[in-house]
Amino acid sequence: MVFAGLTSVIAKAGLRNVSSDTGLAIRTSFVFLFIWLNMVIFNQIKDFTNLTKKDVLFLGVSAATTTLSWIFYYKAIKIGNVSEVALIDKASILITLFLSFLLLQEQITWKISVGTILILGGLFIIAWK
Repeated sequence: MVFAGLTSVIAKAGLRNVSSDTGLAIRTSFVFLFIWLNMVIFNQIKDFTNLTKKDVLFLGVSAATTTLSWIFYYKAIKIGNVSEVALIDKASILITLFLSFLLLQEQITWKISVGTILILGGLFIIAWK
């Protein structure tokens, strides 16, 4: 939670003198290096043998949606207030909840239902001008 909270503010500061695409390219290059370093340090390279074609397909589609999400997010924080953009971005949890119930058959609990209503209410308050 702390790192996620720092990410947007630090990114916005780094975008002062460059386009959102340039900033995102630099950030993604560092992420790539850090993830590979983590794989090597924790000896997870062997996990590649466990991948199926279906796994790779799902991860590839996830990469495509992540790319689009990051491109739009970085453009939004470049031109807007990070505090507002981050709140709107976190609304993606609503899509995650819906798809997890629909596609993964995860359970709908009363806590999730109440939390979803509260998130929706918060979004309406933020959007209300």
